[in-house]
Amino acid sequence: GWQWVAGCGADAAPYFRVFNPLTQGQKFDPEAKYIKHWVPELADVPAKDIHKGMPSNRPIQYPRPIVDLSSSRIRALGAYDEIKRMWVD
Repeated sequence: GWQWVAGCGADAAPYFRVFNPLTQGQKFDPEAKYIKHWVPELADVPAKDIHKGMPSNRPIQYPRPIVDLSSSRIRALGAYDEIKRMWVD
């Protein structure tokens, strides 16, 4: 349910996961219906472009992503690893 998605529920997984929103969108909303509903500026943009994080030759005026998913994933995993070491050591 929503707690699993939010990462705040009891979870039997023995490791920490960082979900990639682009990958999740491709898997569970391949037509980008949710995004197109809530971000009407993207209604006419092909789903494949939305799921790529938007191409550099954007057909519309839309801001570039403010979060780099690769580096933010590494930062998050590092922070959780540091906290885990504080509790384990």
